Amino acid sequence: MEPNWIDIINKVLDEERINSSDFDLNPNFILPSDRKLNKAGVLVGICFSENTQPSVLLTKRAGHLKNHPGQIAFPGGKFELEDGTLVNTALREAEEEIGLNRSIPKKLGILPKHETVTKFLVTPIIFQLPDKLDLKINKNEVDEVFYVPLEHFLTLENYRIQARKWQEELRYYYVVPYGPYYIWGATARILFGFAEGFKNAN
Repeated sequence: MEPNWIDIINKVLDEERINSSDFDLNPNFILPSDRKLNKAGVLVGICFSENTQPSVLLTKRAGHLKNHPGQIAFPGGKFELEDGTLVNTALREAEEEIGLNRSIPKKLGILPKHETVTKFLVTPIIFQLPDKLDLKINKNEVDEVFYVPLEHFLTLENYRIQARKWQEELRYYYVVPYGPYYIWGATARILFGFAEGFKNAN
C-alpha cells in the first residue's frame, strides 16, 4: 500500500525544529549579533500523482545572472512590502520565474527558516502541486525546471558534506546530487532539514 504522503509531510511540518544556517557546519565562524537580514520566501513545490511517487520541483538559475548563476534553487526571492506575507512572496516569484499560476499551489505548511551567507533569512513554504503543470519559463531568470523524486531527498544517505574557499577560509556545506544536477548550499541544507524531520517523525 502506498504511503499517505500528505499525512507524512504534515507530520514533519508539525515538528518543533530550530532554524538552519549556511554556517551550521562552520562553528568557528561567529555571526554578528546585530546583523541585518533581508526576508525571503521560497516555494518548495511537491508534485503529487496517482500513478507515480511525489517529486520536488526545482529550477536551474540562468547562467547570465549576477548572483548565483547556474545554481539549483527553489522558486522564490526577496520579500516586497506589497506582498504582505512571505507566502505571497513565494507565489509571486514562482509566477514571475516559471509562469506558475499562483492559484494552483496549495499551501501545506512552513519549514524552519534558513539564514544564508548573502544575508537573507529564507522561509521555505511547502506547497502541494499537481503532476502536470503548464509552465512558461522566464529565461531572464531561469534556464530550466526539473523534478526530483521526493524519496531521493528524504534519504539522508544521499547527502554529503563538501567544502570550498570563502573569505580565505574553507566553508563546509551540504550537497545532494541528482543525475547531472549539483544541488548544494542553502537548497541542500533546507532539504536536509526536511529529511531529518521526516526521519524523526517516522
